[in-house]
Amino acid sequence: MSSGKKRRTQNDAAVSASLDRSPWVRMGVYLAFCMGAALLVMRVMAPGDASTPMESGLYAFFLAVSGMTVVELNHRRVNERNSRVVLLALSILGQVALMRFVSWIGTTNLLPYPIAFLMMPFVIAPMINSVLLGSPAGVFSAVYVSLFGSLLFGDENKTLFLCVSLMSGLVAALTLRKVRRRVQLLRAGLYSGITAFGLALVFGVVDLSFVGINATAEDWQGLGLAMGCALGISVGTSLLVSGFLPVLEGMFHLTTDISWLEQGDLNHKLLRRMQLEAPGTFHHSLVVASLAEAAAEAVGANAAMCRVCAYFHDIGKLNKPEYFIENQGDGQENPHDSLTPTMSSLIIIAHVKDGVDIALKHRLNPRVIDVIREHHGDSLVGYFYRRAQELKREEMQKIEKKLENPEDLPKVDQKNFRYPGPRPRSRESGIISLADAVESASRSLKKPTPAKIRALVEDLVEARVCDGQLDNCDLTIRDLAVVKEVFSKTLRSMMHSRIDYPKDDRKSDLEAKGAKSDNGPKTEKLGKIDKPDQPDAARKRAQRDAEAGAKSSDVPPAIPQS
Repeated sequence: MSSGKKRRTQNDAAVSASLDRSPWVRMGVYLAFCMGAALLVMRVMAPGDASTPMESGLYAFFLAVSGMTVVELNHRRVNERNSRVVLLALSILGQVALMRFVSWIGTTNLLPYPIAFLMMPFVIAPMINSVLLGSPAGVFSAVYVSLFGSLLFGDENKTLFLCVSLMSGLVAALTLRKVRRRVQLLRAGLYSGITAFGLALVFGVVDLSFVGINATAEDWQGLGLAMGCALGISVGTSLLVSGFLPVLEGMFHLTTDISWLEQGDLNHKLLRRMQLEAPGTFHHSLVVASLAEAAAEAVGANAAMCRVCAYFHDIGKLNKPEYFIENQGDGQENPHDSLTPTMSSLIIIAHVKDGVDIALKHRLNPRVIDVIREHHGDSLVGYFYRRAQELKREEMQKIEKKLENPEDLPKVDQKNFRYPGPRPRSRESGIISLADAVESASRSLKKPTPAKIRALVEDLVEARVCDGQLDNCDLTIRDLAVVKEVFSKTLRSMMHSRIDYPKDDRKSDLEAKGAKSDNGPKTEKLGKIDKPDQPDAARKRAQRDAEAGAKSSDVPPAIPQS
C-alpha cells in the first residue's frame, strides 16, 4: 500500500513538473493575461476620455502582448516555470482590478479627489514580484501596472497617474532588491508612500495654495489626511504583502530569502541530532555552507539558499554515522576494514537516498531535497572503486599461480560504484556539489600551503567538469573561475598555520627554579620529619644544639630548616 501511494505521488509530481514547464501551457497563460487585461479596461468609460471602451480594451490587449513578449525573451527566471508566469499575471491583473474599484469610488464623489487618488494601491504587484520573483520582475510590474492603470482615467489625468504610479512602483521594486528581513517591506512601503505624496504635491493633486497667514485648521487637517492616506495605503500594502508571503510561497512553490534565513536555524531538530550523533558531519556541513555561500554571493546565485541547503545536504549520514570517516574518532576501528569494497560503496551511496527520505519525513523545503538528491550527481566513489580494482589484480595474480579458482574472480563494474544521480540542475546545487568535494578533499592535505590548496581546487573542479557533473546546471566558465578563486581564498583563511607562541617569562623562571631545586640537596627522614642533607660538621653542630635545648626545656627539640 505504501509503495503504491509513493508511486502515485511520484507520478503526480512528474505530471505537475511537466505542466509547469510546458511551452503550450505558458502560451495559454499569456493569452489569458492579455484577455483579462483587455476586459478589465474596456468596460470603463472614464470622464473626459476621447477613446471608446473598445479602443481602451484594444490598447490594453496590445500592451499585454508586448509585456508577455518581454517576459518570454528577457525574464528567464520567470518563464522557466509556468507557475511563476501565473503569479506575475495574477498580481498585475489583481492590482488593476483594485485600481478600477478605487477609481469607481472616485467617480461617486464619496471621497474628495485628492484622497481617492492617493488611495490607489500603487505598489502591490511590484512588491510581491520583487520579493518572490526578483527585482527585474518588480520593475516590469511597476511599468505595466502603471500603463494599464492609466487607461482607467480620462485623458487629462493619464499622465499624472502614470508618473505617480510608475515612480512609486519603481521605488518599491528597487528598495526590495535583496530582502532578508520583513522590516525591509515596511521601509519600502514608507518610501513609496513618501514618493506618491511628494509627486501629488508637485503635480498639484494636493492643493498647497492655502499655506500662508490665512490658512485654517481645516486646511491643515486636509493636508494631513492626504499625507496619512498616501503613507497608510503604502505601509498597509507592505504589511498585507508580508502577511501573505508564506501563502504565496506555498501556492507557487517559491522560497524567499526571508524564509531561507528562517529555515537555516541551527537549532532545527535534525541539525541538533547531527551535532550529537555525527559531529564530524555537522562540522563538515558548516564549512561547506560557508564555502557555498561565499561562492554563490560572488557569482550572483542565491547565497541564502546555498547556506541552508548545505546545512542539510548530508543528513542521510545520520542513519549510519560510524561508516563515514569524519565521524570516526582516534583509535576507533574502521568498519569498512571488514567489508568488501562493493558493500562499502553501497553504504556510502545509500546516504543520498536516506537523506531524501529523512527530508521528506521532516517536510523540508523541496529545494533542499533537490540538493540532497543532486549534490553527488552520478559521480564515482573513487576510493572504493580503486580498492576493488586492486583486490581484483591480487586475485588475478593468485589465479595465475593457481592458488585460486578463476570462477572466484570478482567482477568490478564502474556502474556499481556511481551515485544514482541526477546531476545538479541549478547553479546553487552545482556550487554545493563543488564545495562538498573541495572541503572533503582538503582534509587530506598535509601541511597545506596556498599553492597546494589552489592546485587541489583546480584539480577537483576540472575533474567534475570532465566527468560531466555540471552539464545540467547554468554555471558558466566565468562562474567556475570565480568559484575556484573564492574556494581557494576561503580555504586558505580556514587552514592557515599559526606561529609558536613564546612561553611566559615568569613561568619559565619558576620552571628553572624547580629544576634547580630538584638537582639540589635531598631530604632524609628524621623520625617522621624530613631533614635536609647537610655536611658532617653542620649536622653534628645541629645535633649538639638540639641536645642542649632538650636538657634546658621540656619543649621538643626543633629541627633546623634549611
